[in-house]
Amino acid sequence: MQSTASPGIFTTQFWLLGLSSFLFSSSFNMLIPELPGYLSDMGGAEYKGAIIGLFTLTAGLSRPFSGRLTDRIGRVPVMAFGSLVCFVCGFLYPIFTTVMPFLLLRLVHGFSTGFKPTGTSAYVADIVPANRRGEAMGIHGMCMSVGSAFGPAIGSMLSQAFSLNALFYTSSLFAFLSIAILLNMKETLQDKQRLSVESFKISWRDIFEPDVFSPALITFLCYFGFGAVATVTPDFSGYLGLQNRGIYFMVFTVSSILIRLFAGKISDKHGRMPVTIVGCFMLIVSMVITGYADSITVFLTGAAFFGMAMGILSPVLSAWTVDLSGDHNRGRAIATMFISLEAGIGLGAFLSAALFENQRSNLPLVFFCMAAFAMAGLAYTVVIYRFKGRGTRAI
Repeated sequence: MQSTASPGIFTTQFWLLGLSSFLFSSSFNMLIPELPGYLSDMGGAEYKGAIIGLFTLTAGLSRPFSGRLTDRIGRVPVMAFGSLVCFVCGFLYPIFTTVMPFLLLRLVHGFSTGFKPTGTSAYVADIVPANRRGEAMGIHGMCMSVGSAFGPAIGSMLSQAFSLNALFYTSSLFAFLSIAILLNMKETLQDKQRLSVESFKISWRDIFEPDVFSPALITFLCYFGFGAVATVTPDFSGYLGLQNRGIYFMVFTVSSILIRLFAGKISDKHGRMPVTIVGCFMLIVSMVITGYADSITVFLTGAAFFGMAMGILSPVLSAWTVDLSGDHNRGRAIATMFISLEAGIGLGAFLSAALFENQRSNLPLVFFCMAAFAMAGLAYTVVIYRFKGRGTRAI
């Protein structure tokens, strides 16, 4: 495969990809704050953990396929398929109005994030120079984060001002616009192959790329907290008197946007591991603060720290993963990292729901357990940093 990277990162392709990712991120994130209440109204309050858990289960299971297809048929088709799933699911939510069909739809909806981010990360790596990879991942992640910030807030406003159906159809509209942009973008995979049955035959290495074990493990441990945040903070918001359940998401995402501009660039200069250590520490702090929250101010302070942690970890772990991959296995390596991410989010969602049991008194336990997983990620990073070389950018 020939490199298509340009000397800079601010190309038309880069910004079009960013706009498409913003729309995609807005599309599925705008649903998150309202779905727990929607499921409870159906009589499925005990299945709240499945809202995120099933979504991430399918996303994780589809990663080996999306990684293989990214390396064989191209980045753009894989990205477009992910957005297409969001488009279709938005129209199906108003139809699937009982518990089991709703949960089945959440399972299908997970294919969206199983495909779109895999192709996107490979595309970014193709069009930017290696020495600015962390910076590029950070800036592109900012586009995703803006969607993650404003999507939930917009979603709650739409459902309150109009209806849940208006929210679902708006989600489809955003996904459609994302697809329209992608179909006008230049493919970066040089040695494309035709789609065939062979394209779907995966091996163990398509599921787990050993070259990226370290960033994948840290991703897994750190994203337990994300699963908990997505699952229980809508209820936590209600307990504290926040009517717009998307505010926590907006605060943490805005704070992540601010730090993404610097974290990736700093890691390009000083190394991935030192910056990852800082991100893990910030994540621990955020979980503890959120667990202790007894007022809106403390609650949103925890959201700000959580955003800073994610704003550091997301671009740096992505860049670290790409550092350890080559052109021939880039999609597979990125898929491995995202499998770890989805596994962490999914298990975090199920575990937090099981610990929460719809009891406000259990919320501190939920977030302290998530802090423990982040502490394990911090400990592992410190160990490999000390024993595998302080000056090494990627190990």
